[in-house]
Amino acid sequence: MPISFNPTAPLVVVVGSTGNQGGSVIKALTESDRPYRIRGLTRDATRPVAQRLTTQGVEVVNVSLTIENADAVTAAFAGASIAFIVTNFWEHRNREREVAEGKMMVKAAMDARVSLVVWSTLESISQISNGKYTHVDHFEGKAEVTAYARQLGCPLLTVQAGAYSTNHMQWKPFMQKRQEDGSYVLDFGLFVRGGIESPALGVGAEILTCGEEISVGEMAAQLSHITGKKVTYKRITDEEFMAATEAPYEVALELLEMMKFFDEFGYYAGKGTKPSREYLSRVPQTWGEFVRENDWSSVLACMIAIQ
Repeated sequence: MPISFNPTAPLVVVVGSTGNQGGSVIKALTESDRPYRIRGLTRDATRPVAQRLTTQGVEVVNVSLTIENADAVTAAFAGASIAFIVTNFWEHRNREREVAEGKMMVKAAMDARVSLVVWSTLESISQISNGKYTHVDHFEGKAEVTAYARQLGCPLLTVQAGAYSTNHMQWKPFMQKRQEDGSYVLDFGLFVRGGIESPALGVGAEILTCGEEISVGEMAAQLSHITGKKVTYKRITDEEFMAATEAPYEVALELLEMMKFFDEFGYYAGKGTKPSREYLSRVPQTWGEFVRENDWSSVLACMIAIQ
């Protein structure tokens, strides 16, 4: 349904409206048969993607989501029934900043009396691993904000992001084939919409996003079969992984511990994802479908094996 201008329709404020997750949420809500008013927050309303949102009926608000700008952020949430909040650790790689900004947005939404706060979060890897893995800051910061929101009594719905299929094409030197408007296709918003619209979910629920549960070995096999190229799965040493990332030591260590955690405890620490798919309006895209829809020539030209 097109974005509504009826004042009786719920107003949804979407943080990161020009990004992957926020843009996906807006897309999913516009595909609903329910009416929504949508206010998209962005730091740069002059960007082409922001201007396209305006033409679709989104109320685009130019606001910097920093702790120094808390009053303006609170004003940006004013009148909203629902808020979708996300932070971008990889923009600055500063856990303290991510936590501070996440807490600020939660508090701003509560001050604006939002009835449902949808928070894009992740697990505490250090807690689940009993202190074995302590360097995965992009998980830990989000988990800290979750704990704060619950302590504050926030009307919280948590949505955890699974591993993006696009990661395999975005990680330098890989480049993914984008859509004509410069965006990526993401099913994340599909789960957010389910959380908002299903009576069985809402406040207090936890959603674990997942198109399908598939091993890296199975991914390699399907990629090989679909592309007709030989792609093999090979386990490597920690040292080989650190070198292969071509990233600063701190980033490489964070990614290494994340991967080792997944291998030992599972992405969602053993929690099943099937219940989170029961309330979706359509079936999410599978890995095989993603492979078929994208051009892998540049990736395969650089890839010896999927590690």
